[in-house]
Amino acid sequence: MKRRSLLTAALAAPAFAPGIGLAQSFPSRPITLIVPFTPGGSTDQQMRVLARIASDVFGQQVITENRAGAGATLSAAAMLRAEPDGHTLAQLPLPALRLPFMQRMPFNPRTDFTPVIHLTGYLFMMCVRADSPIRTWADMLAECRRRPGEVRWGNTGANGTPHLTLVEIARRENLDVIHVPFRGEADSTPNILGGHIEAAATGSGPLQLIAEGRMHALNVWPRQRSRRLPDTPTLVELGYEDMVVTSPYGLVGPRGMNPDIVARLHQGFREALHHPESLALLDRLDMPLEYLNSEDYAAFMQRTIDEEEARVTRLGLRI
Repeated sequence: MKRRSLLTAALAAPAFAPGIGLAQSFPSRPITLIVPFTPGGSTDQQMRVLARIASDVFGQQVITENRAGAGATLSAAAMLRAEPDGHTLAQLPLPALRLPFMQRMPFNPRTDFTPVIHLTGYLFMMCVRADSPIRTWADMLAECRRRPGEVRWGNTGANGTPHLTLVEIARRENLDVIHVPFRGEADSTPNILGGHIEAAATGSGPLQLIAEGRMHALNVWPRQRSRRLPDTPTLVELGYEDMVVTSPYGLVGPRGMNPDIVARLHQGFREALHHPESLALLDRLDMPLEYLNSEDYAAFMQRTIDEEEARVTRLGLRI
């Protein structure tokens, strides 16, 4: 019996030892964090600060790599080709959970990712140039009705959350507007300032430009008013009672990751997320701290996927 027990233990040990050893030595090289937006926007700012702090936590550099386009799904698609060793991660925005129900995509949001940590959500707003004659949302609605088919509304990407929210608003108001997609707020903001579009739905990247008097916000999209824009009404206050739009996001890896490595990544990015510099940036961008651990984030993702599938069906957006 003793010899049989020793043999059983010897056979069992290799099944667990490689994973444990791998996790203990992780990370063994720089970690790449893929961001599906252009440099300069609120997402890019938050990811870069998080990566810089996490580099110190892990003792290896965390490198942000911007891959904008394809409706902010290129980071998700990259997980299909990445090794599940924890050295390649993706910032996963809401479009990656929505677009597979609208058109053919190379990934399945229910099965192709390993959730690591949920981070935050966006402060969305509708902005115009500061010298625009449009000063309120009522002014915007009047302008759109005065010039049907001419007013241009920018957004941060085709079929992204800002775009679909504007589509829904236009339908409710029976407006004929031109929707202009960009690859992120870093692209849409210069087009507002240059007068190429009348307005745009963006994240909180333009807050500094608003403070400098170069841009003006017509509304904000969370349930409560922004601390940075206390005089700007929410969509709820403007009569869209069911429109609370934040578009939460987190970090994921490829499917099939070693649970010990996931735990190490979660621990490191959790420490980076709660670092004073990270919290200060979230405060400056007026983005809420919405931390979830890996297990809770996985459950949250599944609920969100169900909601997005229902939304696509409700709006008739299947292509």
